[in-house]
Amino acid sequence: MAANVFPFRDARAAPDPVLEAGPVAHGPLPVPLVLDNGSFQVRAGWACPGQDPGPEPRLQFRAVCARGRGGARGASGPQVGNALGSLEPLRWMLRSPFDRNVPVNLELQELLLDYSFQHLGVSSQGCVDHPIVLTEAVCNPLYSRQMMSELLFECYGIPKVAYGIDSLFSFYHNKPKNSMCSGLIISSGYQCTHVLPILEGRLDAKNCKRINLGGSQAAGYLQRLLQLKYPGHLAAITLSRMEEILHEHSYIAEDYVEELHKWRCPDYYENNVHKMQLPFSSKLLGSTLTSEEKQERRQQQLRRLQELNARRREEKLQLDQERLDRLLYVQELLEDGQMDQFHKALIELNMDSPEELQSYIQKLSIAVEQAKQKILQAEVNLEVDVVDSKPETPDLEQLEPSLEDVESMNDFDPLFSEETPGVEKPVTTVQLFVGTERIRAPEIIFQPSLIGEEQAGIAETLQYILDRYPKDIQEMLVQNVFLTGGNTMYPGMKARMEKELLEMRPFRSSFQVQLASNPVLDAWYGARDWALNHLDDNEVWITRKEYEEKGGEYLKEHCASNIYVPIRLPKQASRSSDAQASSKGSAAGGGGAGEQA
Repeated sequence: MAANVFPFRDARAAPDPVLEAGPVAHGPLPVPLVLDNGSFQVRAGWACPGQDPGPEPRLQFRAVCARGRGGARGASGPQVGNALGSLEPLRWMLRSPFDRNVPVNLELQELLLDYSFQHLGVSSQGCVDHPIVLTEAVCNPLYSRQMMSELLFECYGIPKVAYGIDSLFSFYHNKPKNSMCSGLIISSGYQCTHVLPILEGRLDAKNCKRINLGGSQAAGYLQRLLQLKYPGHLAAITLSRMEEILHEHSYIAEDYVEELHKWRCPDYYENNVHKMQLPFSSKLLGSTLTSEEKQERRQQQLRRLQELNARRREEKLQLDQERLDRLLYVQELLEDGQMDQFHKALIELNMDSPEELQSYIQKLSIAVEQAKQKILQAEVNLEVDVVDSKPETPDLEQLEPSLEDVESMNDFDPLFSEETPGVEKPVTTVQLFVGTERIRAPEIIFQPSLIGEEQAGIAETLQYILDRYPKDIQEMLVQNVFLTGGNTMYPGMKARMEKELLEMRPFRSSFQVQLASNPVLDAWYGARDWALNHLDDNEVWITRKEYEEKGGEYLKEHCASNIYVPIRLPKQASRSSDAQASSKGSAAGGGGAGEQA
């Protein structure tokens, strides 16, 4: 392999096995389940007590699902996470329960929880008989927590739950034990970036800030950059490949403008450009085919389209014939004088009169006859002149393929590929040269204006938060600037934050920047450690009784939780009290009038 040439791995997710819970999950006390419910990936596992609580979450999968569509082979059930394999052929069908980093679609969230419990081997019948530690967003809306608690208690029958913030769990996992830390957490994930001030071990929720940018927007920006650069390879520049480039080939420039000047140097460009090798495809070398081979390929493609059209016509004919038989049966009821049954059937068909029924029968009979004629004509005209005839335009009613059909359909060649005859396409076009794009895409969290977002970047947001505190508090906060989240794993991230702090802090002042030991998994590790340390602490767990008494939005605060702000609604007086008040008012008014008289 030549220098700086990298192939795309195009990794496919392997289906998760259904794991055995093991004896440790069925001890005298139910072992807690820890769920890091992220918008990019869900991580689930047991908080096992003992000396060795386990190396990592047993289950990690993408937080997306896809429902099967009713196709020729029938509808398939919803598929979740790693069961989807490659996401690209299904990109148009993928759905997520999250809006930014807040779960809002509880039907899809239930699918993710079902998948987690099933593959972790939860064996209790009819319920999940384990306490659950669940991560949630910073300043999570009460409605979202209410729906999540309702799902956990009503649907799964859990005994108790505790909510915590993922980045705070990561923060406390990396800090010295039994110390009340203050600091600034910079958490950048798939959809959002948060800056959280921590004062003496507790979240200062009033001064938290969110930037609506993360790894998802960086991948979309990188895709647009490379599609503009290589318009001939639009289909090959997929979001999954852009995420691969972000994770393995991108980095944060310590000084963005200076780094761009370096890339102008031809030697620097040659030494640092990454050449991404696209998988070999005959489409890229289509001009090497002879005219006979091209004509044979077009004829095969045309034959496929004819078979597709024939199948559509047969399915439509079958549906029309069944509906026509139904209408004729209703008409026979009228002819036999069974008026009660006839009027009932007419209402079921949403029709108003026998004349409307007769009109529908005539139209449907004509449509059925025309469909039969088309099928007969297609069977006769098996030989097609590719040059003189045009392929029949597909029906406007689109097929809804099942998930099993999508990948096979994705392999179809385009019906008429745009090929310029006589122009040789060099083999080097199968490489994508990724140069300044390596720093442009991740730079958006520092400069959102690169993608037209009117938001402040991380450094500006950090300065804004620090300015809201006295100088002694500022000095304390910057001694512990903590980076966590998957979008902080770029090389150079820590050096860039140190440079930004050096520019904004006073001359010769000190600060410390720390990167999480594992920015992706430390939130789960921290939640697991927290669960083990608070197994018997009733002050932090929400029980079913408390859920029923205080509502689903209720939250018990702890070192890694949000701040609970209950809903305060104005009390409305009852009708009886209103009536009593009005009677008292009228009596008082009458007395006053008498006295005045």
